[in-house]
Amino acid sequence: QVQLVESGGGYVQPGASLRLSCEASGRALSDYALGWFRQPPGKEREFVAAISRLSYRTNYADSAKGRFTISRDDAKNTVYLQMDSLKVEDTAVYYCAAVGARRPLYTTDRADEYTYWGQGTQVTVSS
Repeated sequence: QVQLVESGGGYVQPGASLRLSCEASGRALSDYALGWFRQPPGKEREFVAAISRLSYRTNYADSAKGRFTISRDDAKNTVYLQMDSLKVEDTAVYYCAAVGARRPLYTTDRADEYTYWGQGTQVTVSS
């Protein structure tokens, strides 16, 4: 069992940066592929970014490319999402997720493939 706890959300102006963290407990994150998703108000949950074990591979939603960076620190059992040049449309609850991965290059943008989820952290971008 893996417990995930997000932090780092907040209220910022357009153009600002935030770094979200997701700390795991219960199991070593090094055995898991990890992802970030978000759910804007009144909309479905959507993929943001994913990272494979050992950081071999990352992939991003088009909306995140060039502005967001996913990274992981397995020594700290933590995955991060650095968000730069934030836009009003980035307003959402952000969730981290984990799935056990035997293949080191495995990543997925499908929410239904993730086993463990955090409780979410609110990001609000507004002027």
